Amino acid sequence: QVQLVESGGGLVQPGGSLRLSCAASGSIFSINAMGWYRQAPGKQRELVAAITSGGMTNYADSVKGRFTISRDNAKNTVYLQMNSLKPEDTAVYYCNAGGVYTGYRLNDYWGQGTQVTVSS
Repeated sequence: QVQLVESGGGLVQPGGSLRLSCAASGSIFSINAMGWYRQAPGKQRELVAAITSGGMTNYADSVKGRFTISRDNAKNTVYLQMNSLKPEDTAVYYCNAGGVYTGYRLNDYWGQGTQVTVSS
């Protein structure tokens, strides 16, 4: 079984920073892309940032210039550095691994989610 384990969430004041980590484990040959999604109460889950195995990144407009996604392919781990946090960033953040090849077919996996709360 492929599992995604997230860490780094918590409570932070506006303007503060957090660094989220997500490690994929299991019998994995490759992961095409990893990313972070978030979902606030009453809202749809939205893409925050994603990164391919080749390093191509994509960010939501609302986080450009503040968040940075990075990836360690050797460790199957993705990070999200969040700076200048705003109350609007408050949400449950979910890690996603897309195009995970385990030797038979490509599958997508989700982490359990980690709460990020930005409040004074």
